[in-house]
Amino acid sequence: MFRISSTALDPAVLHAAQRNVQAGACVTFEGWVRDRNEGQPVRSLEYEAYEPLARAEGERILAEARERFALVGAECIHRVGHLQLGELAVWVGVTAEHRAAAFDACRYIIDEAKARLPIWKKEYYASGATAWINCATRGEHAAPARPPG
Repeated sequence: MFRISSTALDPAVLHAAQRNVQAGACVTFEGWVRDRNEGQPVRSLEYEAYEPLARAEGERILAEARERFALVGAECIHRVGHLQLGELAVWVGVTAEHRAAAFDACRYIIDEAKARLPIWKKEYYASGATAWINCATRGEHAAPARPPG
Protein backbone atom coordinates (compact mmCIF):
# COMPACT_ATOMS: atom_id res chain seq x y z
CA MET A 1 0.00 0.00 0.00
CA PHE A 2 1.18 3.53 -0.80
CA ARG A 3 0.03 6.40 1.38
CA ILE A 4 0.49 10.13 1.81
CA SER A 5 0.33 11.26 5.44
CA SER A 6 0.01 14.68 7.02
CA THR A 7 0.63 13.23 10.49
CA ALA A 8 3.75 11.86 12.15
CA LEU A 9 4.78 8.29 11.31
CA ASP A 10 5.55 5.70 13.99
CA PRO A 11 8.16 3.29 12.57
CA ALA A 12 7.55 0.70 15.31
CA VAL A 13 3.87 0.45 14.39
CA LEU A 14 4.69 0.36 10.68
CA HIS A 15 7.31 -2.34 11.16
CA ALA A 16 4.99 -4.48 13.28
CA ALA A 17 2.37 -4.38 10.53
CA GLN A 18 4.88 -6.02 8.15
CA ARG A 19 5.04 -9.27 10.18
CA ASN A 20 4.09 -12.27 8.07
CA VAL A 21 5.05 -15.91 8.60
CA GLN A 22 5.50 -16.31 4.82
CA ALA A 23 8.41 -13.86 4.90
CA GLY A 24 11.95 -14.72 5.90
CA ALA A 25 13.15 -11.11 5.61
CA CYS A 26 11.96 -7.60 6.33
CA VAL A 27 13.89 -4.54 5.14
CA THR A 28 12.86 -1.01 5.99
CA PHE A 29 14.07 2.41 4.93
CA GLU A 30 13.55 5.62 6.90
CA GLY A 31 14.21 9.05 5.40
CA TRP A 32 14.65 11.72 8.07
CA VAL A 33 14.83 15.51 7.98
CA ARG A 34 18.52 16.37 8.38
CA ASP A 35 20.08 19.63 9.53
CA ARG A 36 22.26 20.31 6.45
CA ASN A 37 22.04 20.18 2.69
CA GLU A 38 24.83 21.13 0.32
CA GLY A 39 26.66 23.01 3.07
CA GLN A 40 23.70 25.06 4.26
CA PRO A 41 22.19 24.68 7.73
CA VAL A 42 18.57 23.54 7.40
CA ARG A 43 15.92 24.38 10.05
CA SER A 44 12.97 22.42 8.63
CA LEU A 45 11.37 21.05 5.45
CA GLU A 46 8.02 21.29 3.78
CA TYR A 47 6.66 18.62 1.44
CA GLU A 48 3.85 19.15 -1.05
CA ALA A 49 2.26 16.47 -3.22
CA TYR A 50 -0.25 16.15 -5.98
CA GLU A 51 -1.98 13.39 -4.03
CA PRO A 52 -4.20 11.69 -6.64
CA LEU A 53 -1.27 11.17 -9.01
CA ALA A 54 1.17 10.39 -6.17
CA ARG A 55 -1.11 7.65 -4.83
CA ALA A 56 -1.69 6.11 -8.27
CA GLU A 57 2.00 6.20 -9.22
CA GLY A 58 3.03 4.97 -5.76
CA GLU A 59 0.75 1.95 -6.15
CA ARG A 60 2.27 1.28 -9.60
CA ILE A 61 5.78 1.36 -8.12
CA LEU A 62 4.78 -1.10 -5.37
CA ALA A 63 3.07 -3.40 -7.90
CA GLU A 64 6.21 -3.38 -10.05
CA ALA A 65 8.35 -4.23 -7.01
CA ARG A 66 6.01 -7.03 -5.92
CA GLU A 67 6.21 -8.61 -9.36
CA ARG A 68 9.90 -7.98 -10.02
CA PHE A 69 11.12 -9.23 -6.62
CA ALA A 70 8.38 -11.76 -5.71
CA LEU A 71 7.57 -9.89 -2.51
CA VAL A 72 5.35 -11.02 0.31
CA GLY A 73 4.49 -7.40 1.15
CA ALA A 74 5.44 -3.80 0.40
CA GLU A 75 4.41 -0.44 1.82
CA CYS A 76 5.56 3.14 1.29
CA ILE A 77 4.38 6.21 3.18
CA HIS A 78 5.47 9.77 2.43
CA ARG A 79 4.79 12.75 4.66
CA VAL A 80 3.47 16.08 3.50
CA GLY A 81 3.35 19.36 5.39
CA HIS A 82 5.94 21.14 7.49
CA LEU A 83 8.45 18.77 9.14
CA GLN A 84 11.02 19.54 11.80
CA LEU A 85 14.60 18.25 12.08
CA GLY A 86 14.74 14.55 12.88
CA GLU A 87 11.16 13.82 11.78
CA LEU A 88 10.47 10.81 9.61
CA ALA A 89 9.66 12.02 6.08
CA VAL A 90 9.37 8.74 4.16
CA TRP A 91 9.13 5.09 5.22
CA VAL A 92 9.41 1.96 3.09
CA GLY A 93 8.82 -1.57 4.39
CA VAL A 94 9.35 -4.71 2.33
CA THR A 95 8.94 -8.39 3.18
CA ALA A 96 10.15 -11.28 1.05
CA GLU A 97 11.08 -14.92 1.42
CA HIS A 98 14.79 -14.06 1.15
CA ARG A 99 16.91 -11.09 2.22
CA ALA A 100 18.42 -10.28 -1.20
CA ALA A 101 14.99 -9.71 -2.73
CA ALA A 102 13.92 -7.60 0.27
CA PHE A 103 17.04 -5.40 0.10
CA ASP A 104 16.80 -4.94 -3.67
CA ALA A 105 13.07 -4.20 -3.57
CA CYS A 106 13.40 -1.65 -0.78
CA ARG A 107 16.04 0.26 -2.74
CA TYR A 108 13.98 -0.01 -5.94
CA ILE A 109 10.91 1.43 -4.22
CA ILE A 110 12.64 4.45 -2.65
CA ASP A 111 14.61 5.21 -5.84
CA GLU A 112 11.50 5.01 -8.02
CA ALA A 113 9.44 7.02 -5.54
CA LYS A 114 12.01 9.84 -5.58
CA ALA A 115 12.18 9.74 -9.38
CA ARG A 116 8.50 9.42 -10.26
CA LEU A 117 6.25 10.81 -7.55
CA PRO A 118 4.89 14.36 -7.78
CA ILE A 119 6.19 15.28 -4.32
CA TRP A 120 8.22 18.45 -3.82
CA LYS A 121 10.56 19.43 -0.99
CA LYS A 122 11.12 22.98 0.24
CA GLU A 123 14.02 23.61 2.59
CA TYR A 124 13.98 26.34 5.24
CA TYR A 125 17.51 27.52 6.01
CA ALA A 126 18.96 29.03 9.18
CA SER A 127 19.69 32.18 7.15
CA GLY A 128 15.95 32.70 6.62
CA ALA A 129 16.12 31.76 2.93
CA THR A 130 14.02 28.95 1.43
CA ALA A 131 14.44 26.84 -1.70
CA TRP A 132 12.57 24.11 -3.54
CA ILE A 133 15.07 21.25 -3.87
CA ASN A 134 15.66 19.01 -6.87
CA CYS A 135 16.79 15.62 -5.55
CA ALA A 136 19.13 15.20 -8.55
CA THR A 137 21.59 17.67 -7.00
CA ARG A 138 22.98 14.94 -4.71
CA GLY A 139 23.17 12.15 -7.23
CA GLU A 140 19.63 10.95 -6.60
CA HIS A 141 16.82 10.81 -9.13
CA ALA A 142 15.09 14.09 -9.91
CA ALA A 143 11.52 14.65 -8.80
CA PRO A 144 9.08 15.92 -11.44
CA ALA A 145 9.15 19.71 -11.89
CA ARG A 146 6.96 21.53 -9.37
CA PRO A 147 4.03 23.29 -11.05
CA PRO A 148 3.88 27.10 -10.80
CA GLY A 149 1.66 28.65 -8.18
